[in-house]
Amino acid sequence: MTTKTLSVHRTGFALGASLAVLYAGCMILMLSVSRESVVQFANSILHGIDVDPIMRWNMPLWEACLGVIEIFILGWFFGALFSSLYNYGLGNPPNSG
Repeated sequence: MTTKTLSVHRTGFALGASLAVLYAGCMILMLSVSRESVVQFANSILHGIDVDPIMRWNMPLWEACLGVIEIFILGWFFGALFSSLYNYGLGNPPNSG
């Protein structure tokens, strides 16, 4: 049985794009519902950790857009790292296609 390798570029792009969509979704959520609802939602995701003191509500649009770009880049790097390690574990060199 042969196991296929993962594409470093495609896996990186998939994770980066997924995280960027998640980040944008959080931005839309924070703009569209009340502060209390956002804090309650975030607290429930983080098993009751109180996020209210660390939430930033007066972020300029350019910083939010920069955050989407940064999270995409970080996601791409982690996706590329994951696929490289996966391919290495298979005994195959990482590919870039």
